Amino acid sequence: MIDPELRQARRERLLSAMEATDAEAVAIVPGANFYYLTGANFHLMERPTVLFVTRSGTMHAVVPELEKARWAALAPEVKTAYWQDSDGYADAFAAVAARLNASRIGVEGQRMRVFEANAIRHAFRDTPVIDAHAAISRMRLHKDEAEIAAIDRAIAISEAALADTLAVTVAGMSERAVRGVLMAAMLEHGADGAAFDPIVLTGAAAADPHGEPSAERVLARGDALLIDFGAAWGGYNADITRTVFIETVSDEHRAIYAAVAAANAHGRAVSRPGLSLHELDQGVTDVMVEAGFADLVVHKTGHGLGQDVHEAPQVMIGNHQAMEPGMVFTIEPGLYRPGEIGVRIEDDVLVTPQGCRSLTGFSRDLTLIGG
Repeated sequence: MIDPELRQARRERLLSAMEATDAEAVAIVPGANFYYLTGANFHLMERPTVLFVTRSGTMHAVVPELEKARWAALAPEVKTAYWQDSDGYADAFAAVAARLNASRIGVEGQRMRVFEANAIRHAFRDTPVIDAHAAISRMRLHKDEAEIAAIDRAIAISEAALADTLAVTVAGMSERAVRGVLMAAMLEHGADGAAFDPIVLTGAAAADPHGEPSAERVLARGDALLIDFGAAWGGYNADITRTVFIETVSDEHRAIYAAVAAANAHGRAVSRPGLSLHELDQGVTDVMVEAGFADLVVHKTGHGLGQDVHEAPQVMIGNHQAMEPGMVFTIEPGLYRPGEIGVRIEDDVLVTPQGCRSLTGFSRDLTLIGG
């Protein structure tokens, strides 16, 4: 359960973010934003569950009857319309609509499903339903102390698991076998689970930034091994990538690695309040371009991190939003040569009033394993 003072502070962040829209109320479905406001970890399912927050700060909800006891304990201040499977949910939505009488409803355009949006449209009659995803998500841009502590814990678990995994990884193991060791190590060190299905790729397969581990591909001497993963803990996630080499590394691959490492170091060094995310992406990318690898750059520098593995802000060309203290995002430059190699080094960083603190500390030095 979220502390009442923290709950109120988070609600005020949402109300402040709503000022950027002309919506009189926003509708939020189970997920990161729902949990952030209520502490209720419900799942999206066939039964609609929707939280409504008005500009005045009042909260209303449509919740299935079978969740009544848990919901009432977590959010007693929310005016809730419950509904039974046998009756359907239309009357519950209509009851909330009658109380709100809102002229415009903002929804999470990247989260809400069509049938929930249709239920809102039907209940609120001719009320426009607009996409307010960016404004709603903005309330989670600045992490508080409790959130940073949870991310720190997820990272500590992740880095301990990675160290254990690399210590036993040798040529001849399959990508899936390495992933299995890593997953078990995260759980052993206290993870609630994996933040996402780990990406473990070797050799030419590492050139696919989001490739899937294979039971047939095995580690071979001289190949790169790219591991992109993270533990989940306390509702928050880590997201770390390290690339190592099996027993030896060629001069060309060493040069590619050095360019990525330099770009990563530049990103961590220059990040500070006031610098735009556009400028950060441009600067990180320029390091790799100036090293002679412009044709191997295929993605942006990073993304926000918290309850979702990918959330605002996006560290990319065209996003001129300035960094602000409390933002947590990844810095993950990469170079990819199809058919040969992929190298990515990813760190999770926190913007501070003075600059930037890397929450991840696992070695970024070129590392040989399995020898």
